[in-house]
Amino acid sequence: MTKLFNTRYPIIQAGMVWNSGWKLASAASNSGILGLIGAGSMYPEVLRKHIQKCTAATSKPFGVNVPLLYPNIKEIMQIIVDEGVKIVFTSAGNPSVWTSWLKKHGITVVHVVSSVKFAQKAETAGVDAVVAEGFEAGGHNGREETTTFALIPMVCKSVSIPVIAAGGIATGRAMLAAMTLGAHGVQIGSRFVASTESSAHEAFKNLVVSAQEGSTKLTLKELTPVRLLKNKFFNELMELYKNNPTSDELKAHLGRGRAKKGMFEGDLDEGELEIGQIAAVIDDILPVSEIVKNLVKEFNSVAAEISNLTLE
Repeated sequence: MTKLFNTRYPIIQAGMVWNSGWKLASAASNSGILGLIGAGSMYPEVLRKHIQKCTAATSKPFGVNVPLLYPNIKEIMQIIVDEGVKIVFTSAGNPSVWTSWLKKHGITVVHVVSSVKFAQKAETAGVDAVVAEGFEAGGHNGREETTTFALIPMVCKSVSIPVIAAGGIATGRAMLAAMTLGAHGVQIGSRFVASTESSAHEAFKNLVVSAQEGSTKLTLKELTPVRLLKNKFFNELMELYKNNPTSDELKAHLGRGRAKKGMFEGDLDEGELEIGQIAAVIDDILPVSEIVKNLVKEFNSVAAEISNLTLE
């Protein structure tokens, strides 16, 4: 992975909507990992400005995460090429549509998957690596509800390209565990939400830090499964489910702009608050550089502790 992305460490800062602007991505890349700008919450020209600012803020490689269901996808992809971005992570769509086009422009392509079937399809599409994201992850998730520790070895066994583990990883210990299962590196989201450079609202960051076991739940499976922190909006959604709502009724209740309202604007009652289960172990908001140092230090410490561990 470090060779693929030209980074010091095999760690990717996930490209998350309303959390991953140029400040977070550049800070991540400057810390020796791969920073990603999250294009999912950006209009095309807004993305262009973030790419330009990130380019000015770091000399290290960075990439852009692009949900393939984005309505302005053609314009987004052209901006990425025009601005010289060399790494693209795609998600939420069919990788065969854009992978070959991106690779013709000299771009390294990684696709996010939630199952063995989708990992194999991504490999067939020609991607350079896959992110295998388990059920624990925040935000939009897979319908199979396969946990990270079950998913990683299955995907590693089924494809020949590098596999990046995601979902429930926020510590060096968890990173080591994922790589022990066969992953070539990790993608981390929730831990970087609670960072100084994250573009998330401070109220949301503080709520993430206060999260406990059971504070999140996967819901809206009839539309697109998403893991949310429980709040007023979530509780109203649960009440609606008691009446067996149709997809249209769920869409009407969800409305538009709830993720922005919650994570970016800080409306903790009416907003959609996307975060992973691992939020329960996050208890502080730190600069990205310190987060990366802590990850590497714990990874190395635990690796040394178990280096002589054997069973007779």
